Amino acid sequence: MSEKTELLRAVCAELAIGNNTAAQELICKQYPFKPFQKRKRQYTPKQMMEVFIRDGFIDRYTNDRLVFPGSLRLISYILPEAFPYHPHGHMEFGHIAFWELLPTIDHREPLARGGEDVLENWICTSMLRNQIKANWTIDELGWKIHESGNLSDWDGLLSWFFSYLRNDKPLLMSSEYLKKWWKVAQPYMT
Repeated sequence: MSEKTELLRAVCAELAIGNNTAAQELICKQYPFKPFQKRKRQYTPKQMMEVFIRDGFIDRYTNDRLVFPGSLRLISYILPEAFPYHPHGHMEFGHIAFWELLPTIDHREPLARGGEDVLENWICTSMLRNQIKANWTIDELGWKIHESGNLSDWDGLLSWFFSYLRNDKPLLMSSEYLKKWWKVAQPYMT
């Protein structure tokens, strides 16, 4: 960062003597403006599940364990007062676990910075870490990517989800969210 601050000091020195053209040239050559691109993400729940399984329900930025989305939501159905869920993630109404432990997909190279919306650029992380990372690169944040997890060590409570709902079909049938995650996770339970 000191190179950038030194550059801005040089720009300010040029501006102080009225040399706006030289100041502009310095910035354009050494620290150019690159607008972020607003691009829509295109992954499906099935593709998300593929990434969660590939990465072993591990937050690849922190190496923390994450919990299968269906399992978190199932806990909230069973214990709504102790483990409330809010559909828009409002922290004053929903349990913090939906930020800390819910896996999501992040783009290693942010879409806004030219990254592609493809499997090779997707990585499993928590909602919290995804929001912190935003449009920054891993290098800019000083983060590293950890190895994928091993599903035999931690499956994100996926097995529990299937075991519980096999015994409570009415609950499964009453929730579109649970049905969606049951369906996309089914191929991994055989």
